[in-house]
Amino acid sequence: MASTREFNGRWALVTGASAGIGAALARELAAQGAKLILTARRQERLEALASELAAQGTEARIVVADLNDPAAPELIYSATEGAGLTVDILVNNAGLGQYGFFAQNNIDQELSQVRVNCEAVVRLTRLFVPRMVERRRGWVLVVASTASFQPVPYITTYAATKAFDRFLALGLAAEVARFGVKVTALCPGPTESEFLDVAHGTVFAGRSRQPARDVARLGVAALARGRRTVIPYFGGRFTALLVRFLPAGLITHYIEKAAGRPEAPVQLPPSSQAIVLPTRKTS
Repeated sequence: MASTREFNGRWALVTGASAGIGAALARELAAQGAKLILTARRQERLEALASELAAQGTEARIVVADLNDPAAPELIYSATEGAGLTVDILVNNAGLGQYGFFAQNNIDQELSQVRVNCEAVVRLTRLFVPRMVERRRGWVLVVASTASFQPVPYITTYAATKAFDRFLALGLAAEVARFGVKVTALCPGPTESEFLDVAHGTVFAGRSRQPARDVARLGVAALARGRRTVIPYFGGRFTALLVRFLPAGLITHYIEKAAGRPEAPVQLPPSSQAIVLPTRKTS
């Protein structure tokens, strides 16, 4: 039976490794004997984590990159696999969200979610998976979310990007299984991390959140076993099952009322105002 012992001595690349689930995944992989390549935007945090892991006997390197930049995946690849490191484990963890009324949310952060949560995942996976297929060995972990199982008002774009991630992982898993490559979608729920601060979702701050180390432990174990989807807590598994039998309209109706509905804007931004076309005169 496959186990995390297979990770011993192999290079694992973890995106978004500077905090939260990404840092926890890096620590868990290190505990299973993997060597770590840590990448994120914040160099100081990456260096601190690399030093922590090195003090425990783990070889660790860092690559500073911002996945909001379309050139970042190629930079990461060139600094790792392209430089002669055999990356057997790819962890697509980096991501962000935004809570609020879509019609007045910051458009830059809405688009950043698509670039980081979707485009960067596709680019990185497309760069690293062909080498795994050639070697007939590899593991890909895509961090999705329990939000991927249904539309979620007020984190509308985020939920849509995570549905993309989960479906990408499931489709890819079926394609590459015959080449010895395992792909897992990790679907956590509320987790102890900086996610809510970045997403401006402090309305949820008082709710129960799962420790990131527990999410990482269950995710890494599922990846080793080749499970294609893992939901690391009971409430999420129950919800994912329940929504299979309910119409989307009913789900979104109740979520919209329970999601800490933000106040609608008094005045929409100018770019969202209705455009009134001149009336053509008729004779």
